[in-house]
Amino acid sequence: MTVTPRWAADAAGLIAGYLLDAAIGDPRRLHPVAGYGTAAGALERRVHRPTRTAGTVFTTIAVGVPVLAGLAAGRATRDHPVARFAVTTAATWTVLGGRTLRHEARTMARHLDAGDLPAARNRLGHLCGRDPSALDEPELARATVESVAENTSDAVVAPLLWGAVLGPAGLLGYRAANTLDAMVGHRSPRYARFGTPSARLDDLLNLAPSRLTGLLTAVVAPIAGGTPKETLRVWRRDRDDHPSPNAGQCESAMAGALGVRLGGRNVYFGRSETRPFLGDGPRPAAVHLRRAARVSGAVGAVAVVLAAAVAGARGKITAGGGGGGGAGPEGPGRATFRTARFRRLRA
Repeated sequence: MTVTPRWAADAAGLIAGYLLDAAIGDPRRLHPVAGYGTAAGALERRVHRPTRTAGTVFTTIAVGVPVLAGLAAGRATRDHPVARFAVTTAATWTVLGGRTLRHEARTMARHLDAGDLPAARNRLGHLCGRDPSALDEPELARATVESVAENTSDAVVAPLLWGAVLGPAGLLGYRAANTLDAMVGHRSPRYARFGTPSARLDDLLNLAPSRLTGLLTAVVAPIAGGTPKETLRVWRRDRDDHPSPNAGQCESAMAGALGVRLGGRNVYFGRSETRPFLGDGPRPAAVHLRRAARVSGAVGAVAVVLAAAVAGARGKITAGGGGGGGAGPEGPGRATFRTARFRRLRA
């Protein structure tokens, strides 16, 4: 069996989009994800009610539109491999954020190395929604490592996986859902009920990617001075202790790879949470931020190879199923299918 041109173009587009993100990262102005966040924010203000029903309507519209756009683009290019490659490349580059994530970790490390706590506290808002005003160096480092771990799944592994499975619709739909979670999927008075559907959808879409991220972190642990055996030990022991069904998968594996202890008391603007400790060893320091960035980059590199392989495998299945159309998410008769980039308000 041979890979159909459509899925070969998707596999190549995933790789090309990943390389674009690695080379140039996010545009500084007019980022499509930021534009989507602005539009979703306008929709939220129009439909908001303090109920889950209103939140479900909001989530359905705000995720459904990008999914339909991805399906339309995929259907229009399914018989045109070059155009399909261009669409998948552009969509992949748009939704990935690996380079920016690593840049933020290294920038935080430089501030901490210089002892510039005001600059480090100001920078933390680029990664998560914790209140940095009273955080010292170990706590700033911990918040950064935890955000890098979780966002390696959210901004790299998950979009690649959904792109491999569903093509452009998967890429755009996943990024939309993840952005909504960052916007409304947290426990503030305004979004306690309204944001629940967005948060649950994001949890569902990240079940597989977060666990894959944990496994891949163990595989690449030697790049940070860790070992796969120790990383897997910590991951298996601590991954279910986190209140999030997915964040604990990534954070516990990162703790094991770096040989540090994560978790503890997180202070947000107006509330605080105490979370179980993950991992063994000292609290993180600036040196661990650079190692976390290396781990994140290595996980992404392995993930894009796996994603391309999955897209290629789907092409073989499609070719073997006859007709080259019915087995894929855009075949005939099938209707299936951050504001701030890493502002994870629940990180």
